[in-house]
Amino acid sequence: MERNKEHTFTEGTKKHFPNNTNATSPLTASKLVAKVNLLSSTSVPNRISTLSSLANRHKNDTQIYKQVIDAISGILPSGDPSEFYLRLHKILTNYLGCSFTAYGLYNEMSGCINLKLIDKMDNVFVSKVFKTDSSNPVYQAFASKSIITKNNVDFLNLAYFHNHPVTILPMISVTKCIGVMVIADDMDESHKKLCSFVANYAAAIIDNFTLIESANAHMNTDALTQLFNHRGFQECLTKELKNADESGQDLSIVMLDVNNISKINRELGHAKGDEVIKLVAEKVKHNIRKSDMAGRYGGDEIAIILPNTDVDEAKYIAEYITYSLSCCFVDDVGPVKVSVGIASYPECAKDQEKLLILAEQAMYISQAKGYKDGMSAIISSSDFNFWDDIALHSYAEVLSKRHSQMGVNFEEELLKKFNNEQINSVNHLSEIATSLAGAIDAKDPYTKGHSTSVSRYSEALARAINLPEDEVERITLGALLHDVGKIGIPENILKKPDRLSDDEWQIMKQHPVIGADKVLMPNEALRDLIPIVKYHHEHVDGTGYPEHLKGDEIPLAAKIVAVADAFHALISDRPYRKGLSLDVACNILQEGAGKQWDTNLVRKFIQIAPALSTKI
Repeated sequence: MERNKEHTFTEGTKKHFPNNTNATSPLTASKLVAKVNLLSSTSVPNRISTLSSLANRHKNDTQIYKQVIDAISGILPSGDPSEFYLRLHKILTNYLGCSFTAYGLYNEMSGCINLKLIDKMDNVFVSKVFKTDSSNPVYQAFASKSIITKNNVDFLNLAYFHNHPVTILPMISVTKCIGVMVIADDMDESHKKLCSFVANYAAAIIDNFTLIESANAHMNTDALTQLFNHRGFQECLTKELKNADESGQDLSIVMLDVNNISKINRELGHAKGDEVIKLVAEKVKHNIRKSDMAGRYGGDEIAIILPNTDVDEAKYIAEYITYSLSCCFVDDVGPVKVSVGIASYPECAKDQEKLLILAEQAMYISQAKGYKDGMSAIISSSDFNFWDDIALHSYAEVLSKRHSQMGVNFEEELLKKFNNEQINSVNHLSEIATSLAGAIDAKDPYTKGHSTSVSRYSEALARAINLPEDEVERITLGALLHDVGKIGIPENILKKPDRLSDDEWQIMKQHPVIGADKVLMPNEALRDLIPIVKYHHEHVDGTGYPEHLKGDEIPLAAKIVAVADAFHALISDRPYRKGLSLDVACNILQEGAGKQWDTNLVRKFIQIAPALSTKI
């Protein structure tokens, strides 16, 4: 049973931008403002006279435009691009009433515009538009440097936004288009001109950030470890992967994470933590070959590039490094221990980002497995099953940390993997469905184990009414995946501890359709589960959702899952109440029989409920 407006979900993400506020900006504030004025004069001709003309017709517009320009001028000193965009979004929604805004910068290497959309509730969604999709209005606006309007946003391929009119504005810096800005709702010509100015102003700001980044491009050495810093490491890896591709050779990445570094920093001070990291860096430098390269990949992570090295050779090198570290004692710390993950090209992945993700995932699995005979567990990404619980948790942890850099999240990758999985048996299907359901339940701390419990209750009820065995199995699996559509619901809605707003509730009510269309439909082996997932929130009196079916219009399997779902929700603890007793829960089912739930199914379920529930 869906708690009425009492859930949440967040799909949050912040992109990674350089945040060096101490760097001297090559473009001063006064020069930047002059540059913006020049930009606006070329992209919005005769802006002052246009605004003056508008003032004669719409006096309120002049005040709004002044407020918008004053507001965006106030965010000029910010050194954080992500904060700049968020504040820009707030200004546009507050003063112009936009339903949502989106921005995307063009990545020349990938030939892709990575869009980040923020709605009025600050939910964040991401979408990609590739250069190859020349018919997409986003790319058309970018390529032509022209403003394009559309009556809907289907071209963004997002589940919740359909019939919103939008204006797509090129972000032009001097003469170069660096991306686009998308602003929702109807917009007259004067507003378009204002928003075009804002888009170009944002482009100029980005140019300033780029100039700062370029000024620091030569600084590829980490000051603490004297290894490559993150930028230098990525550049080396790009070069070495190209060499490996051209020569047909293997390449491996070894990722080391210093264990308990947070505790060391907290209890012994950051100087002691730095001492440990420097020691690890020294041992790495002394124990790798001349052709190998190492870099400080993160705060306490060191990564090694091993050209012409397969998995087995990489494991040997990693074992020697960890052995060397285990022989080193640091005062007040003891032996230095690390977690070790390995990923190899081309065996594990060919894409640079994917290779790094797999190395990090393996490193987290190593951390979870701990030590054997005093030595770290050295894990390669080829050593584990993707759907293993530890592997799933590790994968989620990596993607959550790197989401802002990559523009993807755990749910998207999980769904892609699920739909590409080659199902070879009923048991295999059940295993990955259980893992998928568990990953979704984990997003809501108040419903852990909900899907497996609803599946168990549904199976019991199906057997109690003597359904055929193959139908019982179908219902059991469908119940396990009944909430799979929550993979597309923002976490700030799923995790909200109190009642949802009307807008939030409308988003929550879309999860049955998302589950049916986005998860089950692409997978032929699961399409017969669609009626269960799509209609388990329909009510027999027609007041349910998504299609307001009633009575016999609702499939029997969906009715069974609806009763099981409601019962588990009633007896489960929630942040706003303790789980109800068996008797109280059964009384509520009886009161709703013939209205929300099928009367005969409720009667039969109440008979078997005492044997199912562990609540007293």
